[in-house]
Amino acid sequence: MTSSKNSLFDLSSKTAIVTGSTKGIGRAIAVALAEAGAKVTISSRDKIRVSETVQALSDAGHTVLGVPCNVGRKDELQNLVDTTKAEWGSIGILICNAAINPYYGPAMEIPDDVFAKIMHTNIQAQLWLTQMVVPDMRARKDGVVVFVSSIGGLRGSDVIGAYNISKAADIQLAKNLAVELGPDNIRVNAIAPGLVKTDFARALWENPEFADPRIAATPLRRLGNPEDIAGAAVFLASDAGRWMTGQTIVIDGGATVPV
Repeated sequence: MTSSKNSLFDLSSKTAIVTGSTKGIGRAIAVALAEAGAKVTISSRDKIRVSETVQALSDAGHTVLGVPCNVGRKDELQNLVDTTKAEWGSIGILICNAAINPYYGPAMEIPDDVFAKIMHTNIQAQLWLTQMVVPDMRARKDGVVVFVSSIGGLRGSDVIGAYNISKAADIQLAKNLAVELGPDNIRVNAIAPGLVKTDFARALWENPEFADPRIAATPLRRLGNPEDIAGAAVFLASDAGRWMTGQTIVIDGGATVPV
């Protein structure tokens, strides 16, 4: 994407944080924001991957900063925000992409500590990070927050139920915060991808018994790639999406279309 001052999608005056942005959907979003002109902070728990991602984007001519961060730790989230502000000033775009799914099985049998960890990482951390960036957005009367949810938040499952509950909560968190922050011109939305070929979902898309029926039931007859999701993040972060808030964009090749 070529940045242009006259483009609805131009982000050249913006600074963005993208969590979980060293691989998969998060990295694709970070690249797309950088290509639209934004200064982007790359973050994940893996310090080596953060460094490698920053190097790759820098070599491509983008302005990036790397800050390792475990989103489940509040002090590390605060450091992520503080380091970004120290480097570039106020933050205009927050993409909450990092999430975990450590349990595969029925919700009726999930251990208490595992359920709590999923909710803490996938929901509580999103709210914490939003609370940290919103004061500057309110002061400027401008800001964008995007939660990367999942179509799992729109449907039931007998094996990833806890994860789906957390993704449904992302969708509702976007609605609630859109109402709360809208008067300050802060837009909050969610993106709900379908099955995308990432490391996170590898156990699903590499299993023909699961993937083949899913592909056959998907109108576009393929699974997603990380880059299929990134454009929606640019839309929501830019002036192209300036009258959109409290919504969830489903990107799934048509998998959830009623038939």
